[in-house]
Amino acid sequence: MFGAHGGLILVAGYALMLSWPISTVALVTIAVRYVASRRRDVVTKSLANGDGTPEHFWIIVPALNEEVVVGNTVRAALGLTGPGNTLARVLVVDDGSDDRTPDVLAAIDHPRLHVMRRELPDARKGKGEALNAAYRYIAEQTAQAGVSPDKVVLGIIDGDGQGSPNILLEVSRMLRDTAIGAVQVQVRIRNRNKLLGAVQDLEFATIVNACQSLRDRLDTVGLGGNGQFTRLSALLALGDAPWSACLVEDLELGLRMHLDGIGIRYTSRAAVTQQAVVDVRRLTRQRTRWAQGNLQCARYLRQLVTSKRIGLTSLAEVLHYLFSPWINALVTVVLAGLVAMSTPGWSDLAAGGAVWLGITWFPGFVWALVHRYRLHDETLPRLLLAAVAYPAFLLLGLVATYRAIGRQATGRQAWAKTERLAEEPLPTSALALAA
Repeated sequence: MFGAHGGLILVAGYALMLSWPISTVALVTIAVRYVASRRRDVVTKSLANGDGTPEHFWIIVPALNEEVVVGNTVRAALGLTGPGNTLARVLVVDDGSDDRTPDVLAAIDHPRLHVMRRELPDARKGKGEALNAAYRYIAEQTAQAGVSPDKVVLGIIDGDGQGSPNILLEVSRMLRDTAIGAVQVQVRIRNRNKLLGAVQDLEFATIVNACQSLRDRLDTVGLGGNGQFTRLSALLALGDAPWSACLVEDLELGLRMHLDGIGIRYTSRAAVTQQAVVDVRRLTRQRTRWAQGNLQCARYLRQLVTSKRIGLTSLAEVLHYLFSPWINALVTVVLAGLVAMSTPGWSDLAAGGAVWLGITWFPGFVWALVHRYRLHDETLPRLLLAAVAYPAFLLLGLVATYRAIGRQATGRQAWAKTERLAEEPLPTSALALAA
């Protein structure tokens, strides 16, 4: 049995564990109550601040060895329409591909498709450099055409991404407010027929969506690598290279925008779909890169803390999503230490393990029910199966976090792109009509 000292340690451990399900319930409650009121706010502010509705859209597709998916991505992007049937131009940045990506792109004959081929040594310096090259090209084209950069929007859709049909309309609605410089749309997973894909969709469609909705209320929305839409004028305010060599260039861009006073909004009324990583080793590698990128963004800590543009509550949320991987890793170590210090007996250890399992599984089941309630596009049995697997998915994330710490400490910065899975080609009939 526990002594007094061990009992106190056990209570502390339980308090730490219980903070997770309690915060989950709070986040769900805030996110659900938030949606209706925020939609009213968007309309009110857009009418008050003037009409900043975009008139020109560019979809940038960064492509490095994307032969199995880039054809579908480009066809889907060319089919998107904005307000007044505005059609987007698509700029593919072929960043030195050595597979059949150039052949796939050459086979798409369309007047609104532009292909920028980057060769070594300029190519393959990271996604940020590819996006910067596209941005400079678009800025030059906009200036030559005499178009106001306030009316031009750059959307980023990854090589495996496909935007929902209403995506440009929804982005335009959010950007009617001239104070808003960027919009992040919801991210969904297409290949969720496999368990890892289903768990990743549970993550993006519910947890990330709820977090972004809360950040939208606090004016701290983070930009994602897929589905970000930014005014050209907002990017011009950040100089010749808005994106950096950071491993999460999207997160860093969002931080720079917040520090510069550029408003960012989030919407779940439109989405971009992407492929899940369904191989455990590759998924760990992807999450390691994301975690290391978060650590690299710690260099903005001083600017964030001293910024007069960011309120105390907003600052707390920015720091939370910036450092949450490291907080989770630290809490795991603390819990393990508390268990070791308490020296429980076998019966106590079994009871504690049962409580731990219940607490660990609870949030996944809550998010599964939220997914079913909000989206109605997945069966409840599959969602519950994803909820059962969710704790193992989180454990994989912890492993990735520790790997990221090791990589950052040893100065390893190289990254490997995410592999793609072949898909059925999209029909070209609608694309021909949109030409």
